[in-house]
Amino acid sequence: MLQKSNPLAVLLTLLAVFFSPSILASTGETADLTSHFIGYAALFCFALAYFVVMMEDLLHMRKSKPVLVAAGIIWAMIGYYYMQHGMPHLAEAAFRHNLLEYSELFFFLLVAMTFINAMDERQLFDALRSWMVNKGFTLRLIFWLTGILAFFISPIADNLTTALLMCAIVMKVGGSNSKFIALSCINIVVAANAGGAFSPFGDITTLMVWQKGMVQFGDFFSLFLPSAVNFLVPAIIMSFFISNEVAQGDGEVIVIKRGGLRIVGLFLMTIAFAVLGHSLLGMPPVLGMMSGLGVMQFFAFFLRRTHKRYYDKAMRNTEDAIEHERLRALGDGVPFDIFNKVARAEWDTLLFFYGVVLCVGGLGFIGYLGLASEAMYTNWDATSANVTVGVLSAIVDNIPVMFAVLSMQPDMSTGQWLLVTLTAGVGGSLLSIGSAAGVALMGQARGIYTFGSHLKWTPVIALGYVASILVHLWVNKAMF
Repeated sequence: MLQKSNPLAVLLTLLAVFFSPSILASTGETADLTSHFIGYAALFCFALAYFVVMMEDLLHMRKSKPVLVAAGIIWAMIGYYYMQHGMPHLAEAAFRHNLLEYSELFFFLLVAMTFINAMDERQLFDALRSWMVNKGFTLRLIFWLTGILAFFISPIADNLTTALLMCAIVMKVGGSNSKFIALSCINIVVAANAGGAFSPFGDITTLMVWQKGMVQFGDFFSLFLPSAVNFLVPAIIMSFFISNEVAQGDGEVIVIKRGGLRIVGLFLMTIAFAVLGHSLLGMPPVLGMMSGLGVMQFFAFFLRRTHKRYYDKAMRNTEDAIEHERLRALGDGVPFDIFNKVARAEWDTLLFFYGVVLCVGGLGFIGYLGLASEAMYTNWDATSANVTVGVLSAIVDNIPVMFAVLSMQPDMSTGQWLLVTLTAGVGGSLLSIGSAAGVALMGQARGIYTFGSHLKWTPVIALGYVASILVHLWVNKAMF
């Protein structure tokens, strides 16, 4: 039971425990350090590190630095305790388990970022931007188009990659209009998280719930209307603060470089590899992602070997002087290099995830998961617990939040499992650090879309969060 004599420790425990991506908890073999100095010191380190992360836009310090240091301190304290008590192998095994959890996330994100960078280098987003500008779309219409596309693409592709795609478009269209970019990024994060909540393939959290057998495949689509409400309520309010001016442009028509559309096809194929490999073969999604990257490397090899020959032939077949010069410039340019795209990945974001996963993995190993299970699903009713899970998922990524709930295995109805799926998915939109999409966009639109810019609109996003829960309780009441 929780200690009534220390309410601050209880509060920190409830906040920290749900971050754990590990199922390692206090057992007969591991030590319960929840009331030990090391436990309190670990909580303090993590809270301090996250406070520094939240001050990123004020301190101008990259968010990976504090969590990397905190992770090292937490695991050093754990290692010291277990070494002194003759059990170093237990701490080592726990660390390796959490490192494996991170490595899957790392390679998944790295592949997604590599594909996005490849599309950007092939001028795919520049071409889409020029098309939107030449069509005379207003900034408000682009705000809605990117949000709607994010909502409907994320159930097929995952919400992280969808958000990265839409953000790239917004960055190209918005130019120096930081207010438009910030609001559009918020809208994209909300839309992508909401769209991913009603499909087993839309988010890793929904995929975990489906694979565990808690919810049948077809039942996920009962969340479509609640998810749509979650997206539309804040989007409608924010749209009034978007200028209705026409996106500025010089009328330039940008042509997608050779292989750009085929890279899009390879990206969709890679997503299919990840989904089918997980659902049909029971393998982690990262296997499909890395396999797709391998196929992409073969295609990159083909582009490099045929680069000069292709453009020489194209120049011989054109009589237009302007087109001839354009093809000459492309032919004389540097051939496509896949490893340059890997190097351009957002490493600050990837290292930030390492720090978070290792920090919260250490907190879970200390023993806070058992305390939270007792407090949340034994002493509270399921609805209150599941709504709280969504709020807690706003503090850090929703994947470890859902993993913690699945590890507790509370006895709930289908309606309640759908509720926690919804809240864990869309609750992460309340803060920019609450979902992988939000964290990734902070890196992609660094200095414009920040923790602070998102926080200003949290009350509006919270209206959508509450509305979506009420709609679910109403339209899906037969499942409870």
